[in-house]
Amino acid sequence: MNKEDQVMMGFRDVYNKMVWLNKDKMEDSLKGYKPSEVHCIEYIEKNADSNVTKLAESFYMTRGAISKLTKKLIQKGLIESYQKSDNKKEIYFKLTEQGKVIYKIHEDLHKEFQERDKAVFEQVTEEQFDSMLSFVEKYSRHLDAEIKKQGIDFNPNKLE
Repeated sequence: MNKEDQVMMGFRDVYNKMVWLNKDKMEDSLKGYKPSEVHCIEYIEKNADSNVTKLAESFYMTRGAISKLTKKLIQKGLIESYQKSDNKKEIYFKLTEQGKVIYKIHEDLHKEFQERDKAVFEQVTEEQFDSMLSFVEKYSRHLDAEIKKQGIDFNPNKLE
């Protein structure tokens, strides 16, 4: 197996282990909420004036799928919609108090997982971080170029 294959398998392996290790605790703490709902809540809390278009672009989903998701979150009392006085056309979302509770649980879990894994990251040098970040950015740009080369319109809103 060449180094390229080793790197790709390594990424998949680390990701799968992380998901597996975090899964039970996430599911226990966030019972009744799907990962997509929790991540939508997270995005809305971290990004002011979140709307269907911004959410769709961030999650690589269609506006229709995001509309269904946000409708569910509104029904569950986790988010609410609002409009700005200067733009009555656009609908934005913000968390309710109940939504903020779910957001906090999720954030606390991430902090707990970071604390668990801190020993590894403390051993990584600045140069190693820079090298890894450089690789990830380079690979992402390559994939963007391949998508463009194949003529694929990567705008998820065009899927509707």
